Amino acid sequence: MVTEEQRLWDGVLELTKAAQEKGTDPLIWAMQLSSNLTAARISMPSTEVAELLVSHICWSNNVPIAWKFLEKALTIRIVPPMFVIALLSTRVLRSRGRYPVAYRLYLELLKRYAFSLLSLINGPNYQKFMESINAVLHYSQIFEIQSSEPGIHVVAFIFFIVWELLDASLDDEGLLELTSEKKSRWLARSQDMEIDNPDSFDGKRMECQQAMHKMNTITALEIIGEFFRNKITSRILYLAHRNMPMHWECFIRNLHLLAAHSSSLRNSKHISPEALLQLTADTHQILSRKCRTNLQQQFHAVTAGSPMSSAGQCHGVGRSALWLTIDLYLEDTMDGTQVAATSAAETLTDLVKALQALNQTTWQDAFLGLWVAALRLVQRERNSSEGPVPRLDTCLCMLLSITTLAVVNIIEEEDISLISETERSSIGQRKDVQPVGKLRRDLVSSLQQLDDFEGLLIPPPPVSSLANQAAAKAMIFLSGITVSGGHLDGNCLNDMPVNCSGNLRDLIVEACIARNVLDTSAYMWPGYVKGRSNQVPRSISGQMPGWSSLMKGSSLSSPMVSALVSTPASSLVEIEKMYEIAVTGSDDEKMSAATIFCGASLTRGWNIQEHTVCLITRLLSPAVPTDFSGSESHLIGYAPFLNVLLVGISSIDCIQIFSLHGMVPQLAGSLMPICEVFGSCAPTMSWTLATGEKISSHAVFSNAFTLLLKLWRFDQPPLENVSGDVPPVGSHITPEYLLLARNSQLASYGNPLKDQNKIKRLSRFSSPSSREPIFMDSFPKLKCWYRQHQECIASILSGLVPGSPVHYIVEAVLNMMFRKINMGGQPLTPTTSGSSSSSVSGADDSCLRLKLPAWDILEAVPFVLDASLTACAHGRLSPRELTTGLKDLADFLPASLATIVSYFSAEVTRGLWKPAFMNGTDWPSPAANLSMVEQQINKILAATGVDVPCLALGVNSPMTLPLPLAALVSLTITFKLDRASDRFLNLVGPALTHLGTGCPWPCMSIIAALWIQKVKRLNDFLVFSASRTVFHHNTDAVVQLLRACFSTVLGLNSSVASNGGVGALLGHGFGSHFEGGISAVAPGLLYLRVHRAVRNVMFMTEEILSLLLHTVKDIATCGLPAEKLEKLKKTKFSSKYGQVSLASAMTQVKVAASLGASLVWMTGGLGLVQSLIKETLPSRFISVHGSEPNGEDSGGVVAMLGGYALAYFAVFSGIFAWGVDLTPPACKHRPEVVGKHFEFLASALDGKISLGCNKATWKAYVTGFVSLMVGCTPMWMLEVDVQVLKSVSKGLKQWNEEELALALLGISGIHAMGAAAEMIIESEF
Repeated sequence: MVTEEQRLWDGVLELTKAAQEKGTDPLIWAMQLSSNLTAARISMPSTEVAELLVSHICWSNNVPIAWKFLEKALTIRIVPPMFVIALLSTRVLRSRGRYPVAYRLYLELLKRYAFSLLSLINGPNYQKFMESINAVLHYSQIFEIQSSEPGIHVVAFIFFIVWELLDASLDDEGLLELTSEKKSRWLARSQDMEIDNPDSFDGKRMECQQAMHKMNTITALEIIGEFFRNKITSRILYLAHRNMPMHWECFIRNLHLLAAHSSSLRNSKHISPEALLQLTADTHQILSRKCRTNLQQQFHAVTAGSPMSSAGQCHGVGRSALWLTIDLYLEDTMDGTQVAATSAAETLTDLVKALQALNQTTWQDAFLGLWVAALRLVQRERNSSEGPVPRLDTCLCMLLSITTLAVVNIIEEEDISLISETERSSIGQRKDVQPVGKLRRDLVSSLQQLDDFEGLLIPPPPVSSLANQAAAKAMIFLSGITVSGGHLDGNCLNDMPVNCSGNLRDLIVEACIARNVLDTSAYMWPGYVKGRSNQVPRSISGQMPGWSSLMKGSSLSSPMVSALVSTPASSLVEIEKMYEIAVTGSDDEKMSAATIFCGASLTRGWNIQEHTVCLITRLLSPAVPTDFSGSESHLIGYAPFLNVLLVGISSIDCIQIFSLHGMVPQLAGSLMPICEVFGSCAPTMSWTLATGEKISSHAVFSNAFTLLLKLWRFDQPPLENVSGDVPPVGSHITPEYLLLARNSQLASYGNPLKDQNKIKRLSRFSSPSSREPIFMDSFPKLKCWYRQHQECIASILSGLVPGSPVHYIVEAVLNMMFRKINMGGQPLTPTTSGSSSSSVSGADDSCLRLKLPAWDILEAVPFVLDASLTACAHGRLSPRELTTGLKDLADFLPASLATIVSYFSAEVTRGLWKPAFMNGTDWPSPAANLSMVEQQINKILAATGVDVPCLALGVNSPMTLPLPLAALVSLTITFKLDRASDRFLNLVGPALTHLGTGCPWPCMSIIAALWIQKVKRLNDFLVFSASRTVFHHNTDAVVQLLRACFSTVLGLNSSVASNGGVGALLGHGFGSHFEGGISAVAPGLLYLRVHRAVRNVMFMTEEILSLLLHTVKDIATCGLPAEKLEKLKKTKFSSKYGQVSLASAMTQVKVAASLGASLVWMTGGLGLVQSLIKETLPSRFISVHGSEPNGEDSGGVVAMLGGYALAYFAVFSGIFAWGVDLTPPACKHRPEVVGKHFEFLASALDGKISLGCNKATWKAYVTGFVSLMVGCTPMWMLEVDVQVLKSVSKGLKQWNEEELALALLGISGIHAMGAAAEMIIESEF
């Protein structure tokens, strides 16, 4: 039964056929059709009518009048144009060869209607039409679009049409077979022969048809060009480019194929291949370019009607200040009190990428900034004072290993992308040549540019010979001569008649060549080789024993071992050879190999350093021998071998090198089993080393245990565990944390794609033998000690039961410590039974009684210390006797120093002991040096303006220290300063410094004065350590120091440096080597050494924020006081004096914000940055701040600059903490934090939140913040809720910031793509 609706459509068709037969005027037909549809209450435009008309034409009525009817129906909106285009696309394009005129008409309709998108999105049935179009074309399946949002479908539709035209043109020119797909994904050829049934209304000859085919192809290509030229559709195509990258890549590949081979494109009068490619290349700039310039336009608008003076009126900031954060980060890593659990190369990689994005510079500039910052670090070390802190080896590790690895990481990311792109674009084609990315060329340019920094390239004297060898290697390479023996060393240079004077750039180039980001063509750079290669002798001797001899099979004789210890391995193959010897060689060879591993290859083998630290860590976890059958641990048999490694890597520089390479967690995982095993063994067996020294299990345990403790912040003052203050940055790096980090590293080993290249770089022996997780429960003895350590910190010591095994050990230890003292039979241990006493009568067998495992002795040590300290306090022990006894305990079991530090620190914190009078009678007196310490502290702090409390103490104010602290400092003074004692003093020293810093003034100065009496060469280091105490006790001093940092870096403080910049902020080292004795320490360097002692980091954020805003005002007024500025306004120079150009001001504002963000990040880490963005900044905008810059002066410049400064501050802080890439595991909170901040912006823009800040400041902040998000961190926007972004975009439009609003949506992913497309169309950009 025929329905009424069917009769209606039949009537439409009959009307059309009748009009077609009669030749009715298309307008009359259209008016009658419209009347009929209106009478039938059919809404127009109608998709049903469109389907009927297109089906009528294709192909039984493919006549001119039928096409005219369709065109008139389009004109008076009877049918929807885009839907008609979609219908014709499915029919006409596949039959264009058979019906060239129809294809021509389709192209004309496309030119007329495809660009009229405004009427589409404003139409009554917008969503319905887009759904109908998708039902016809099925592009949602092809593009994998899940959303039904019509704006998204508009983008897909435009992209579909353009791609369909491209494939049709390729097919017409016989190029489709050259594409990777070999066919079109859109077009299906008609099965009819093209020579059958030529167009019934055309009647032209085949030659005319061929001519029309060619014209149609040219027209199609010109329409493609018009889609890219049109400002609306080009932006829509950009959205497709950004949000459908895989499809876009295939499209662009086909477009390049067409441009390279199309004759039609070359014959076009309106577009050329080059022009088409240029149009498509410009798509990525369509949104971002105007966004960036828009921000600059705002900056210039601020100055309208307010002439500014030249930038020279205000101190300038050099370009190097753009990379200020790198300098700060590198210097911060040199703080030996902080051991990191992650690789510095990874952090530096993210930091450089972040700064490159923020500064919008070339990668050449970014690499140059990185190299210069690392070189400055080395040159500052050249002028540093001596002390137990990381020194030259750590600095050179940072320059030649860590920095190089960061560059390698960045370049390899591009390599991976290029290789993937090459593989996708060359399916079935063999590519033997790897693509060379632009970043490699930028690296070359940056290294060549280093020649302009001769002063920074001067090598420190200890490594000048290695720099000379690197220079000689380049000269010899150019000469075409090989060194006999294959290895060049200092002895070979004696054969060179020319001076091979190398510098640090030579070493950098060698490090890059070793890691395959450069090749030996670097030797041919202009001016790289200073000498002439024809002066090199035809043969160079290489007969000295060394690595080349080893590779040829020479045995490890004593001269050979000495040579290998002092000469770093030059290649991975060499260090792998040594590893094989260490694993499979004889016992003597293993010992020699262990010694060699801890020599120059570790500290100065920069080209292979990451492999060396990894292999040493593996050697500390030796495998169980196949023939092992003992009941004890197999590690016992490796005692001498392990001890050599433990001693060899115990120096401060070595530990810091492991830390920089991110190996601390795995090193801790190797040390814990050693501690557990050797700490559980009684010292009944001993081993004789090659030096003749005998070691016991106690010695191996002590070396492993003290090394382990240095890997976590054991020396942190215990006060933060018992006080209510907010702790400083991060929590303790505890053993549990290290194990979790170790387990995480091994679990993710090689999993991410970006790690694949790293695995290729690693040694074949670097793969962990086991990836099984380990926990503290695996080490019950260590866990028990750690629990006791925590209990000792948290509460007063208790629990010693008389007659218990621990009590027995306590007595034995006390007898051993005080065996030379006649105690009159009075026991030192607290006892209620009187059944035991520690008297001389029991001293003879004390050593025999202490043949116990180290863990058992350590359990008793806190009670020993409590008894000893109590006896001293009550006069039963003299201070000298107490100190001697403590030294005997430390000599007997060096590992006990850990418990000594733990117990004494806790007791100092509790404040229950009476003070010790440092009068020179009972305890040593610091009087001889105390006034000198005060004078030098004043000199050091001279650049900050901080007042130093007076140290001059009168007769009625004797110098005192808390009794436990006096005991601890007296103990440290008894140690000899040799290598054997250094590894233990380096455990106690930081703890003593932290403890003294936390005690009332002037405890740390007294400690410094006492140590200066013992070792005068440490004077500068000790005084500097004492000077930091000022900031620990005085928050006003910290604020003053921060103020000095801001004014110094910008050159606003004439007393420090007139030009500002990095050099003024961080200085050039410190110490008495300067003329006139010890000098002022640069404020930035000083802050980096004191910030970890600041307890309330939230206070720091608020202060840095306030100082930033005050600095902005200083920038705008050149730091002139208000009175002077007001006076100058009344002069004839009032229009230009005291102000700066906006360009100069913005540069300085950016540097100030960069400094502030750097300090926040380094002071409080991730947690503080998250709090800043989520809480501090919103609170700042909501509340009213009387000190906030206002717009009264300079036409509102200060207020607006303040807003931009806060925008930079927020984005800099976030980008330092989180990087610019998609969320890594360490940044799991970033989406939440950034999302909350955008919600705040949206609510404030919508008027839901009342703001208390200056309106100009708020507008500048929002526009600046969003602009930076768009330009620098587009990946972040993919993690923010689309509805929130739409709300922010709406608010920006209300401020007439359409470009910025569009850019925000444009980079926010496919879910925001529809809203972006609709905004493009509505705004008619």
